[in-house]
Amino acid sequence: MHAKTQVSPPAKMQPAMRHARLALALAALCAIALPGAAVRADDDPWPDIRRDVFGNREVVEGDGTITLDAPYRAEDAAVMPLTMRIPASVARDVRSLTLVIDKNPAPVAATFHFGEAAGTGERILSTRVRINMYSNVRAVIETNDGKLHMATKFVKASGGCSAPASKDADEALANIGKMQIKTFDPAGATDRAPPMREAQVMIRHPNFTGMQMDQISRLYTPMKIVQEVEVKRGGVLVFRMDGGISISENPNFRFTFGSGSDDTLEVTAKDTDGRVFTATSAGKDT
Repeated sequence: MHAKTQVSPPAKMQPAMRHARLALALAALCAIALPGAAVRADDDPWPDIRRDVFGNREVVEGDGTITLDAPYRAEDAAVMPLTMRIPASVARDVRSLTLVIDKNPAPVAATFHFGEAAGTGERILSTRVRINMYSNVRAVIETNDGKLHMATKFVKASGGCSAPASKDADEALANIGKMQIKTFDPAGATDRAPPMREAQVMIRHPNFTGMQMDQISRLYTPMKIVQEVEVKRGGVLVFRMDGGISISENPNFRFTFGSGSDDTLEVTAKDTDGRVFTATSAGKDT
């Protein structure tokens, strides 16, 4: 199956100067957070992050409501695979999932807001992230009653936020916004009720964090990231992602969704330059 991709011209949504200032500020934070910097053993950023993101609400951890799979030691800190699983008994009541990397300069990597087409079977979501230094990684779900549940993994990784985004930046920019969408039946799908399918969305985008230094000019490459991805099945929302600098180059999402009368997937992605990229699948196996 081939995805049809369309790219709209840049919109004047985000002034370049604002991006440059933000990139410099984040670069400074990244320099502070490098593995060689002095960090107190008792320095735990989670209490402040929890308060800023979730207020004073209780966050229940380790109750099996969500699980998080991550390598203990990253092979590549700039492309770190993560997989979150929510059992079917809980999935129908989950409204969002927030991915947090405690010691990244911008700790909230992404928030996924689920829609009706996410389905009511087991919910699985995988993506790849950047990790700047040894850190706890957290997946926090919010259910429809406002309760929060969390799974945590400690990961050994360093330098992910400042690692070069691409060996060939010109090629990366030339192919920006191109998408590939794959849909398929998961193993054992015939035994599942209601029926669930799986899909993978791959977006060509350098996702410059604003922290990578050009080795020739010695200047930081301005931030340019995919900040929103919306996936619909037959016009019904599967999920919308609000992303930050921690999502890796060439964002990649693999996820389950509920099957319907029309399994065509429509994907819309927006970046910080105001570009809008769209693609559709044929709703068939690839």
